[in-house]
Amino acid sequence: MSRAAEDRAQRILRGYLDHDREFQTLTAAAEAHFQSADWPAAQRDARRRLDLFGEATARVVAALPSGEREQGWRQTRLAFDREVETLPNRELARTFYNSVVRRARATEGIDAEPEFDAPPIHELPIVPDTMLYRFDTSQPIAQWLQQLLDSYSILPRGGARDTAAAVIAAKLEAWRQNACGGAEIEAAESLTALFFRNKGAYIVGRMRVAGRWEPLVLPLIHDGSQVRLDALLTYRDEVSILFSFARSYFFVLSDHPAALIAFLKSMLPDKPIAELYIALGFHKQGKTELYRGLRAHLARYDEPFQLADGDRGMVMLVFSLAGRDLVFKVIRDRFAYPKKVTRRDVVDRYDMVFRHDRVGRLVDAQEFHELQLPRDRFSDALLEELADEATNTVRIDPKTITFGHLYVERRLTPLNLFLRRADPELAARALLDYGRAIKELAAADIFPGDFLLKNFGVTRHGRVVFYDYDELCALHECRFRKMPPARYDDQELSAEPWFSVRDEDIFPEEFERFLGIPPKLRELFHSHHADLFNLPYWREMQQRHERGDWIDTFPYPSNRRIQPRGI
Repeated sequence: MSRAAEDRAQRILRGYLDHDREFQTLTAAAEAHFQSADWPAAQRDARRRLDLFGEATARVVAALPSGEREQGWRQTRLAFDREVETLPNRELARTFYNSVVRRARATEGIDAEPEFDAPPIHELPIVPDTMLYRFDTSQPIAQWLQQLLDSYSILPRGGARDTAAAVIAAKLEAWRQNACGGAEIEAAESLTALFFRNKGAYIVGRMRVAGRWEPLVLPLIHDGSQVRLDALLTYRDEVSILFSFARSYFFVLSDHPAALIAFLKSMLPDKPIAELYIALGFHKQGKTELYRGLRAHLARYDEPFQLADGDRGMVMLVFSLAGRDLVFKVIRDRFAYPKKVTRRDVVDRYDMVFRHDRVGRLVDAQEFHELQLPRDRFSDALLEELADEATNTVRIDPKTITFGHLYVERRLTPLNLFLRRADPELAARALLDYGRAIKELAAADIFPGDFLLKNFGVTRHGRVVFYDYDELCALHECRFRKMPPARYDDQELSAEPWFSVRDEDIFPEEFERFLGIPPKLRELFHSHHADLFNLPYWREMQQRHERGDWIDTFPYPSNRRIQPRGI
């Protein structure tokens, strides 16, 4: 082992440890922000934490002597691996190392010699006892539930907590009888670390019933004077939505992230490991797991990449891979009329979504650079479209296709297709959730810009989320107006407006003309969301943001709350 390789490994390790300290410091501050209801500080730290990884890897690369950036990386990897082998978060350290190598060497694809090229994680560690509280479920539910609550000092004791605990105990017993057929709760345990996000905190636990782990999640809120219990979540689908790819990242303090993932995976077996890492704020590790999973799938199966189902996008070229719940998005070289945005605008809007509170209604996209995939796995139609529409981004070689820039997202069913194919009850439910999605985005100071049904998708849980970002903007930047009346009949028939219109002008009364809601569902939509077509609704939302209101949107159903309220 050369001295130069040892020194370089040490420099990268110091860079990682400095990054980890910054990450943990910001994460630890989340509890204080929650206890003091300092929501602006919580949002500021959420945005700041997203920048730490890129800044830290850039500092390490900048400190490497230019003559050392090409040679000796295999020995450096071996030296680094020896240093991090005993770290409980060594998978994060190795991903940090890989990012440094790729930046320093401007790598395309994967170079297995200087980088860690491990398979995707399948065997997760056993959760250490030090990370758990365990409870004696041979006692009545109300009794061991009190012990659980007593374990967390963040919850003040007293009458309000005891009253809420009694309600939750009754709900938990009803769940045991109705969802579990009266089966006994064999064991219950919770993580000692609390989960924080936006205006909520969460006790995350699990119960073993009939030999399998089920969720036990207790959301907490700050009601302006104190922290209190807000709800009980025991159904897998509801907790999966809590950890959704359409939500911002949690703040949870732990030096053993893989153990957190193991705990969550035990009660959410269908949730991909990559998504769980991302949900906990380790988005680079999640991207690493996503890519490794894709490579493993390509090695095992022979399905082709092909153009994605749905209407052809004017800005994005979208393709998918059968068997993987993903879509791949490439920015086209040219945008079809009437799009006025530029490539830079599109990238900026994806970055805006990455940094913004997504309130469960904006798809999180993983951004890749210099991603290399085998050419023989691409359908002829997709190859032709890439060659015609994305030459600024894509290099097609005899054996590989290299994407200079690409976004990867979870695959959804476009809402317009869902409404055509679904039975009437599911279609009605999705359409109403579409209206709620628009309102929750408005509550988060987001205006989609384009309300067309094809720009929204339906998740496997039936939730409607927005995924077309080229027209997206902040709600407070819009100028909502009422359509001026026409002075003459022929003005109303004209294809051009009879009044001046600026780019930021929005006319809510015009929305319905363009949405494409199926005729059979229009009356239903009006009965719940007619306010979306009226100017006062949008003006009121803007005024609330101007006043600095932090509008509540809850990541769980209102019927799971002890005292339902919200937008």
